[in-house]
Amino acid sequence: MADLHVTINREKGGIAGQVASELRASIRQGRLTPGTRLPASRDLAADLQVSRGVVVEAYEQLVAEGFLISRVGSGTQVAPVAAPPAPPPATGPEPHAPFYGHRPTSPDLGHFPRQRWLASVKHVLTTMPGDALDYGDPGGVPELREELAGYLRRVRAADVRPENLVIVGGVAQGLSLILRVLARDRRVRLAVEDPTSHRQEPLLRRAGAELFPVPVDDQGLDVARLPAADAVLLTPAHQYPTGVVLSPARRAALMEWVRQGDRVILEDDYDAEFRFDRDPVGCLQGLAPDRVILSGSVSKALAPGLRLGWVVAPASLAEAVRRARGELDLGSPVVEQYALAHFLRTGGYDRHLRRMRREYHRRRDALVGALAEGLPEVRVRGIEAGLHVYLDLPDGWDEGRMAAAAVALGLSAEPVGIMRSAAGPPAVVVGFARLPARKAAEAVQGLKDIMSGHNVM
Repeated sequence: MADLHVTINREKGGIAGQVASELRASIRQGRLTPGTRLPASRDLAADLQVSRGVVVEAYEQLVAEGFLISRVGSGTQVAPVAAPPAPPPATGPEPHAPFYGHRPTSPDLGHFPRQRWLASVKHVLTTMPGDALDYGDPGGVPELREELAGYLRRVRAADVRPENLVIVGGVAQGLSLILRVLARDRRVRLAVEDPTSHRQEPLLRRAGAELFPVPVDDQGLDVARLPAADAVLLTPAHQYPTGVVLSPARRAALMEWVRQGDRVILEDDYDAEFRFDRDPVGCLQGLAPDRVILSGSVSKALAPGLRLGWVVAPASLAEAVRRARGELDLGSPVVEQYALAHFLRTGGYDRHLRRMRREYHRRRDALVGALAEGLPEVRVRGIEAGLHVYLDLPDGWDEGRMAAAAVALGLSAEPVGIMRSAAGPPAVVVGFARLPARKAAEAVQGLKDIMSGHNVM
């Protein structure tokens, strides 16, 4: 007979539920093993100084849940299937485990325009007809497609009409849908930048792509080294992670490459709106709308958690992506789409971008200045746009240790080695969007102190 250690709080009430919870926890944690016989309800009630009905109710609840079995003549026992599962073997983290959370490209979410966004949501909920909340077009609500098409024409020099635009749950989903459409009955031979975001690679392969890395230099993707692929995925306005802008000569060469065969360009326009030295560079899609599929989102401009993005494609591909979206999950949340349309239409999106562009400019300048003074041996690149800088480290420095030191100081950072297909010089990507300008010198001094302690300077 098991000696039960059941603790109850008489002031809290729900005594039967407390007894059941205590016994359930004991079974889950292995203190009560399968086959263990429990005290008779009358005996346990006496021990706990409660009515017998309380214990009967607790036992009946656990019998119904499968934790206990009760048979006439045999009493109440812990069920055989109630044994706790064996703990999984301890393993180290997977190389590509950090899919979630703060990244070098993450914006400062403390500056999300809550009041203006709330005003748009209130307007939508007040004015939208009831039918708008039903299942809609998986390609997106017409109002948002109209507003986004106008915005992309005006700001990104895109050649886009609403019917060529599909609303998706971010660039990642957009790329996945595009590749599933392109793959059809075979894997897509997809050229990708080297280095590139290591988080994208599993997604691309799962969507049906065979990847071919192509080196990136100070002019962007080396078009001369493109293989005979079906498509190429690149970030021409601000390459991730190096921050390089695809040069005019490379753009021209890329247009020639794509027209040599039945090929397409997948353009990831992830943070081009944050350009600091001049107006944002126009997108490739505006040069060849029949060959370029443009993907973008509000993840950097507003917040990743909104999960609102878009795909702009030639008419036939756009319709195929729209159908694929419908087959996947029937489309994006409706209220958020209408709210974004209102936010665009009333100028809230433009005002927020102007404000954050100025703030990120200050933060970038503060970090770059602090690095020049505190760590002059580190070369800073990719500062013309975006929310991160690329740090070339001196020979002999450990990029993993440098990135870990930055993270320990509250920065967002990643070693570049995990983004390369082959070994290369040590480098680290550091995000500055969440680093207040007044904290930049302190952060760099902290990096200097940590790296000096490891004798790498």
